[in-house]
Amino acid sequence: MTIEKSWTTIRRRGSSNEFWNGLQHFLQMAKPFVNDRGFIKCPCRRCLNNASHQLEDLESHIFRNDFMFGYNQWIHHGELASANAGTTIAGPSGGIHERDEMFDVLDDIISEDADEDAVGGPSSNDQYNDLFAALRSELYPGVSSFSSLNFLVKLMHLKVLNKWTNKSFDELLKLLKLAFPKIDLVESHYEAKKLMTKMGLGYSSIHVCKNDCALFWKENSLKDTCPVCSESRWKLQSGKRSGKNVPHKVLRYFPVGPRLKRLFSTSKSAKLMRWHSTGKSKDNDVMRHPVDGKSWQEFDKRHPQFAGDVRNVRLGLTADGFNPFGNMSLSYSMWPVVLTTYNLPPWICMKAEYLMLSLLIPGPQSPGKDMDVFLHPLIDELKELWVHGLDTRDAAYENGVFRMRAALLWTVNDFPARSSLSGWSGQGYRACPTCNEDTPSMRVIGKTAYFGHRRFLATNHHWRSNLQFDGRTERKRPPRRFSTTDILEQLRRVKTGIPGKHPNYGGVKRKRGDDELNWRKKSIFYELPYWATIELKHNLDVMHIEKNVCDSLLGTLLADPHKSKDTDNARRDLAKLGIRHELHLFEDGNKLMKPAADYTFSEANRRKFCRFIRSVKFPDGFASNMSKKVAQNDSRLQGLKSHDCHVIMQRLLPVGCRSLVTKNIWSTIVELCTFFKQLCVSTVNVSDIVETQKQLVLILCKLERIFPPAFFDIMIHLVLHLPEEAILGGPVHMRWMYPFKRYLKRLKDYVRNAAKPEGSIAEGYVVDEALTF
Repeated sequence: MTIEKSWTTIRRRGSSNEFWNGLQHFLQMAKPFVNDRGFIKCPCRRCLNNASHQLEDLESHIFRNDFMFGYNQWIHHGELASANAGTTIAGPSGGIHERDEMFDVLDDIISEDADEDAVGGPSSNDQYNDLFAALRSELYPGVSSFSSLNFLVKLMHLKVLNKWTNKSFDELLKLLKLAFPKIDLVESHYEAKKLMTKMGLGYSSIHVCKNDCALFWKENSLKDTCPVCSESRWKLQSGKRSGKNVPHKVLRYFPVGPRLKRLFSTSKSAKLMRWHSTGKSKDNDVMRHPVDGKSWQEFDKRHPQFAGDVRNVRLGLTADGFNPFGNMSLSYSMWPVVLTTYNLPPWICMKAEYLMLSLLIPGPQSPGKDMDVFLHPLIDELKELWVHGLDTRDAAYENGVFRMRAALLWTVNDFPARSSLSGWSGQGYRACPTCNEDTPSMRVIGKTAYFGHRRFLATNHHWRSNLQFDGRTERKRPPRRFSTTDILEQLRRVKTGIPGKHPNYGGVKRKRGDDELNWRKKSIFYELPYWATIELKHNLDVMHIEKNVCDSLLGTLLADPHKSKDTDNARRDLAKLGIRHELHLFEDGNKLMKPAADYTFSEANRRKFCRFIRSVKFPDGFASNMSKKVAQNDSRLQGLKSHDCHVIMQRLLPVGCRSLVTKNIWSTIVELCTFFKQLCVSTVNVSDIVETQKQLVLILCKLERIFPPAFFDIMIHLVLHLPEEAILGGPVHMRWMYPFKRYLKRLKDYVRNAAKPEGSIAEGYVVDEALTF
């Protein structure tokens, strides 16, 4: 008798039916030879016939660890007995059960843990028994090509995509059971979720003090009161704890390591994780990925051991608040912390399928200065991934196991969130984090204006002596360049504050000393061993800066009473500085008159511009319906979103205002719009950006001669630093907030229970991740 054994040498199990069918025949042959306790020796590469397991465990052991080498005569599993009895064993072509498409999925999931077990980690075979049982089970008698597991996975995916409630899902299962009595299907959504959890990666729930002082985690995990403010961990009813312990707040933490391992569990994604090495630009003047930026290259030079293995992972982090209740008036701010993997090519790096939710910070208030309290679990894991790494199976190479390490390259946030993460306050005279203590600023009526960009000109430039800007000669030198060493020295002078919002502890406002500058804290990111040496730590978000610049321009040009920077106080500032006398306020009898400025449209021109915006037609998907953004009286634009401002700045404003303002004003606006258009291209030429950086100083100086000082808020000033960050970080489209904002919409769609929005998002994300990640 001949037994077909070629399937035992197959190592790429997900690519062939042969291994699956051969394994089923092996188990069928071995079944009569289990001992009286139901155990039999396991011939997987880990057990090597030295350990015994139940028959159902053999299936998952061999599937995960492969069949052992050298075991050619199956003496422990019935081969000699079968030969002596003269029986015939069917080959794999006979097929007990056709291989289901879920076979590939289980191959990817289970293989992640095989090498951990091989180096002595804990075995987790038992958790997969239910999955194998569902995979072997026919959905309905006679339907061999569609397993029970396959049907359930597709059903759960439909539930997530179409926002079915748990109750409706239970009722659907009951209907299917009633209509098809012999169908092999779970009884409820609870059972389905338990099964799907084994395919996913899960999350941890960490209790938080009600005042955001501390996490009940690690050394605080068993405490019932906050170690900082002594407030109770649990919600109280009438001053007493209720029958069931209910925490005030719960932080959901989604471990990063297992999710990074899954990116290497299929040959396709494992090869894509090397793209940053194989696909980077060979022209030093061209950038199409962050790997071409100066910051990435400097990081590689400082850490050659990390850079030596191209499979080590580079991450980017973003955190942003959103209201999970849509357009409801309820004030609620929940903060997801999302990671992206920059190893991947630019066309999929920012896709939602490759973004990873790592933390879900609960509302209803934003964490503010206490953001570091919530980041502790993530930072601890990032330190572990940097120092020790994680044993990972590389599916792109047969039998490939390597020690995967990971590093955080930078964060991407809007300006207020950047302040919470970096510790540098974005308010006051020193609001610019790049100019630091040399920020050009001045006090105007009711606010701080970031005016005085002549400082960035050459010391012999003739505009420095021109009195038309602010009535003075500019003699200050350009702001200094602050190195990473200078920043560390500043942080050594920062006093450590008390975390939390308790009115007697962390909620007490602390006055900063002059030597602390604008630093409110030393960020938790400095606990990462490599963070202090990174040149570009926190990106300025081009999306929000472009929107704010657009809003300021349009509001002033259209004389919008709510958004115009040309207010009465702005005119009083001009009088105080003694410049542009033709724009000063004057009294006409009992009325205070405000002369018309050449940088605002007349009433007729406002209507012309708004009608132009209303008449523009774009290809499908290029932009929103601009006609809906024009007010009914054709006097102003309203409800502009970030992408609307992106399109207006780069496509419409240069054309729409051409004949409505003087040539000097129009040409300056066109130069500013052209700068944003050059900055946002997907392939960046370094030489063009360097030249643009020089021209940008002149553009801002021209704007200072046109608009009053009150026009120049911090967003106008930050435009000056965008070219420098583009040289450091690479193309803007991989460092702005557009993909993350779209991802927040996806998270918002997970909300089913308005009373528990964080729990709804966490459960929906885990299910969707198990089916699509």
